[in-house]
This record gives sequence, C-alpha cells and structure tokens, in this order.
Amino acid sequence: MGHGNMQECLRDLEAKGWLVRLRAPVDARIEAGVIQRRAYRKGGPAILFENVTGCAFPMVGNLFGTRQRIRHIFRDALPAVEAVMRLKADPMPALKKPWRYLGLPAALLNVFPKDVADGPAATHETTISALPRLVSWPKDGGGYVTLPQVYTEDPDRPGYPRSNLGMYRVQLSGDGFAPDREVGLHYQIHRGIGPHHAAAIRRGERLPVSVFVGGPPAMTLAAVMPLPEGLPEIYFAGLLGGARIRMVRRPGELPFPAEADFVIQGYIEPGRVKPEGPFGDHLGYYSLAHDFPVMTVTRVLHRSGAVWPFTTVGRPPQEDTVFGEFIHELTGALVPTVFSGVREVHAVDAAGVHPLLLAVGSERYVPYAAKRQPQELLTCAMALLGTTQTSLSKYVIIAAAEDSGLLSAHDIPNFLWHVLERVDLSRDLHFITRTTMDTLDYSGISLNQGSKVVIAAAGERRRDLASALPDGFAVPAPFGKAQVFQAGIAVVQGPPHGVSRDRHDPRMQSLAKALGERGDMDGLPLVVVCDDADFAAANWDNFLWVAFTRSDPATDIYGGGSSTHCKHWGCKGPLVIDARLKTYHAPALEPDPEVEKRVDALAAPGGPLHGIID
Repeated sequence: MGHGNMQECLRDLEAKGWLVRLRAPVDARIEAGVIQRRAYRKGGPAILFENVTGCAFPMVGNLFGTRQRIRHIFRDALPAVEAVMRLKADPMPALKKPWRYLGLPAALLNVFPKDVADGPAATHETTISALPRLVSWPKDGGGYVTLPQVYTEDPDRPGYPRSNLGMYRVQLSGDGFAPDREVGLHYQIHRGIGPHHAAAIRRGERLPVSVFVGGPPAMTLAAVMPLPEGLPEIYFAGLLGGARIRMVRRPGELPFPAEADFVIQGYIEPGRVKPEGPFGDHLGYYSLAHDFPVMTVTRVLHRSGAVWPFTTVGRPPQEDTVFGEFIHELTGALVPTVFSGVREVHAVDAAGVHPLLLAVGSERYVPYAAKRQPQELLTCAMALLGTTQTSLSKYVIIAAAEDSGLLSAHDIPNFLWHVLERVDLSRDLHFITRTTMDTLDYSGISLNQGSKVVIAAAGERRRDLASALPDGFAVPAPFGKAQVFQAGIAVVQGPPHGVSRDRHDPRMQSLAKALGERGDMDGLPLVVVCDDADFAAANWDNFLWVAFTRSDPATDIYGGGSSTHCKHWGCKGPLVIDARLKTYHAPALEPDPEVEKRVDALAAPGGPLHGIID
C-alpha cells in the first residue's frame, strides 16, 4: 500500500534517515528556496522547515530530490505501474505467461477514485495570506505555490473521466491581486486545462477550479505526467499510489482529495485576466509578467498537522529534473507505440527540456536505395512536433537507427558527433516558422510564437570532424575568442547583441559569409556564437544551456554559403547559431548575495545544516 497522505510519507522518509528537521527560523522569501536547491545539488535529504518566519504552517522541500527517494516513495505500486507500461508497449508477454500478471486486475481497480462525504482536508478553514508564500528568486513578483495540483472538469461533460489535474503555477500574492480574494493562475499552451477553460468561455460560465497542495504523493507526480488528452491524471494517481484516491464530493463543488493538506477552492470568470509574474523559471531565466487568468478564491481548507510541500526551479538541473527522469523510466518503452518509427526520444534537461529534443528514428522508406538519406526520419519528426508535449520542442535533431546499432539519444556527445558527421546542411534542415512555442521561451518573435527546426541525419559519414581550429583561423571584428568545444563544434565569442526582435544581425551574416569562404571548415560544421566563449565551452551543461535557450532557429541560424531553393534554406557550411543573450530576452536568474551568506552560516561547521547542504 502506498502513502495515503503526506504525513505517512514524511514519517517513512524520516525513519530511513532521508528527512531532516530544521528548527532554526527560515524565511519563505528566497532563503527556503536557496536551502532546497543546495540540498538537491548535494543529493541531500528532504528538509522539513518547522519554523517558517511569520507562518504557522511547516514546509517541506527536496522531497523528490533523488531518484532513489522517488522510487522508494512509490515502491509498493511501481511493479504494477511498470507492468501496465510494458503491456501497453507489447501485450504478447501477458498472452504467453499470464500467471506473471495475475495481480494486475486488482491494481487496475485502484484507478477509479472513491467518493466520500468528508475527510481530514475539510477539518479547518484559513486564508491565502496565512499560507506559506514562497519566493524563489529575487525578482519574483510574489509568493507562489510551486507544487500545486490544479483540478478542473470539462463543463460539457463533468466528472472524473474528462477531468484534468495539472501542475500550473499559482501566484498567491503580488501587485494587482486582491489579498485573500484573488490568485494568479499561469497555465502554458498545450495544457489540459485549456480545453476546459475554452468550454466555460463558450458557455458563458465560470470555470470552477480547485488547487490541492500536499496529500498523497501520487497526486503530485500525476499532475506532471504527460498523459494524452482524455486520460485523466487522477486515474494514474490511483494506480501509482496503490489505492483508490478518496475524494470528498459535495453538491455544487468540485471534489477534492480527502487527504490533501490544503485545498484552495474558487473559479475563473470568463475573459478575466491580470498580469502574473515575474517568476524564476526552469529554463534559468525569469518568465516576465503577462496576462493570465485570475482565480477568485471562495474558500481555503486544510487538515490538522498540514505540511506545505514546495520546490524551486531555475537553470537545470533542479529537483524537477528527477520528475523528468522518473517519468522517462516509466514511459520510455511507450515511445514507439505513440510515435510510429521513433525508437527513442530525449528532451534535454540541461537545455531547458523543450528547447532541444534528440531522437533516434527508423529510416526504412527506401531500403533498396544505394545511399540512405532522411525520409522516414522527417515523418517521425513531424509526428513528434504534432502531438503531446514533444510538440513544444524547438530544435529537433533526429538520426537513423540503421546507421549505428549503438546510437542513443541519451548519450549527447556521441549522438551529436554522429549527426555532425552525416548531416547535409544544404538538404537536412527543415524550418517551421511563426508557429507556437513554449510560453517560457523568450527567444521567439513574441510570447508563445517563434520557430522550430528539424535537423535530420542519415546515411554514410560525410566528413571527419576536426578537434582543432584550422591553421590561421581568424574571425572578423568585432568577434573575438574562438575555440573547439568538441570535435565538429566551435564556440566563438561575439559582441553584445544590439538588434531589435525578429531581425537578422548583419554582423552575424558577415561572420557566416567569412567562415563559408574559408574552404577549410568542413570538419567544424557547427559554430555557436555566444557572449562568453569560456563559459559556454566549459562543460556540456553550459554549452547546451547557452546554445539552445538563447536562440530562435529562424532568426538566429546563419550559414556559410547559404541559399534558398524553392523556399528551402540550406548552406554549404558551417551552420552558425547566434546564442548571445538578446536585447529582448528575459534576464537570467541571479542569486541574492545576502541570503546566500545567511545560508552559508547554516551550512557552516556547527550550523544546523552542516553536512546536509553545500
């Protein structure tokens, strides 16, 4: 039996030595977030903050901070979940050896929630201002719920089967929100709440919304699962939790988990929005203030002994990285069943997840051809961009499995090496312009709008990659230091950006032209221009973060010897990506030095967090 509530989970982790109590006073403004991020970086335990300054409720951070811990939390139900995923990918084992799956029908009964008349979550009422108001980064616009479970039902067909449970950040305080009466509800494009909101607007009705915090840990994980539309997350929560989720259902209200720690009830009026943000986000930059729906709060409930779980995000990796890794473990085998011809996908966390998707696909369309070239790979790439969360990817780099039996999208250095050896830059770049993109990505031409590129590689090696710059290599002023990051990839330091949004930089065009005219750059087919070449070339995390979060394909890709034929753009090479911070980009996250010093003292010898955080 899995953990039915947060209190069971915390007792279990404490008994294992995987949770520590911090009795020293900690401010929910920035300080708690700094401690949580440092605990994650060290691979440390969950931390229960028992003395939150100005707040009666304790907070717990780094709860899901290691893969070992997250697998332990869900250990009882994981075999059943993994069996379901295996059977979805390949049902034949159940037909050949059905006795191995005898317990599965009973486990599947847990997917259906159980309605009850009352529960611990309804014991007490409080106000928004009494809740912990976590501020993760110095320029955040207010206090936020960072592990919310936002629940809605389809206004046209209410009930669990078409419900949505999503992790959409909730702003509890800040300029413009009426205290204790309004909160901001930020949901990005391609999220399950969107169709519910659209239906309510069409009907001219309020959309009832409930926000759950805490409760069964399976509810938190279910809220971030990339499930297809029409498959309710609350069903998955029951399967993962190993028990039916008990839901308090009362006339005229949305149901809520009986074991939740907190429940914020309310509604969204049709067409009512207010500026939400800024917020230090998971790409490593602030998402700025933009209009998002306002939730009018009608009631705030909490259980006795309620604990407020939280996380913070920022430049990856962070605690949410563990969610992504765990989800991949559960769902990786399903990729070929969802995307025909696709063997493996890797949404690269170091690049902010959506900016870069690596994939291994099949190339079987013309198996008799003398030379293989991308054909089925392009169908695979379009499928990836056509559905599920992979549709938000900005750079899709896909290679043919037939060219190497050892190719893996999760081995990033060797995968890119393989692609750069084979890519035909005049043929294998395919752009999609003025399309939807991740709400948190500010590299495009406007909010939610930018471009995508598919880079496909198949066939024999076309070139030997160079591990050094050509003899006599020089770049035109005002560009500076150049160095090879990995064989085939050069990094060049550029001048500060000074061009308006949605415009090519003439200096970048001159650089690409000069590199293309050299005649000795075939071994370096990729050149990345950045603000700090030493930083970008220091390690893979830096390189991926800089190259793919700070560029929009249609605006920021240039090429030596470029040309357009029948609206297809290509180049002789090299391919040049302008990955400088742009004048219109959101600012990168920077720590608060004074808070860092306070946390240093907690971590120093004799301090309550010595040996627990860096």
